[in-house]
Amino acid sequence: MKKLIVACVFAVLPVLGMAAGGGVHLEKANIDLRDNASLQRGAKLFVNYCLSCHSAAYQRYNRMGRDIGLSDEQVKEHLMLASDKLGETMTIAMPTADAKKWFGNPPPDLSVIARARGVDWLYTYFKTFYIDESRPFGVNNKVFPDVGMPHVLWELEGMKKAVTRTDTDAEGNEHTVITGYEMVKPGSMNEAEYDQAARDLTAFLAYTGEPIQLKRQQIGVYVLIFLLFFFVVAYLLKKEYWKDVH
Repeated sequence: MKKLIVACVFAVLPVLGMAAGGGVHLEKANIDLRDNASLQRGAKLFVNYCLSCHSAAYQRYNRMGRDIGLSDEQVKEHLMLASDKLGETMTIAMPTADAKKWFGNPPPDLSVIARARGVDWLYTYFKTFYIDESRPFGVNNKVFPDVGMPHVLWELEGMKKAVTRTDTDAEGNEHTVITGYEMVKPGSMNEAEYDQAARDLTAFLAYTGEPIQLKRQQIGVYVLIFLLFFFVVAYLLKKEYWKDVH
């Protein structure tokens, strides 16, 4: 029993860590993994803006295409910019040594980033880049302070500066709090369009983290229905076996 309790505690530690981390308000992503159009737009954004540095090495092009409603020809024409074989995984050509030299550390693989961080974290992350001239790439991020990458979607969203205030805690320490943003250089999308783009990209990364999750959820419903039916049968059988005893 003691071992079981310990195992349960370790199982929930990552969730507790995510819930307690940062203290930053996360916006709700409200993604829909049944929306193939959203997943297709997200795949296009990932390929065009993320795949040059970040791989998704656990995802194959042909599997992705089938799952989000694209033919092999459509995948080849629109999404295969870094490979020419449908059966290959979504890797990058950048050598690890060069990536470490340029960025300090190789950009992480994003196959399971949605499972590690959560979809609300990702959605908020895409929306909270702001100008910070003290950083190497000239930007910072509200949910990932001192982020070590540029704002690759700036052409879509534009560049904005943070609106801040200074709060003092009970111990007299001052903290700078971001209260909003002010657009400095508009992008090609308005606010609503960029919100949808961030949601589409988040949805695609949620899909890559567990491509079978919709089917798993469907099977789970069938299993629960079977267990409910089996419980009724087992209960009636138990009553039949024990009626003479009672």
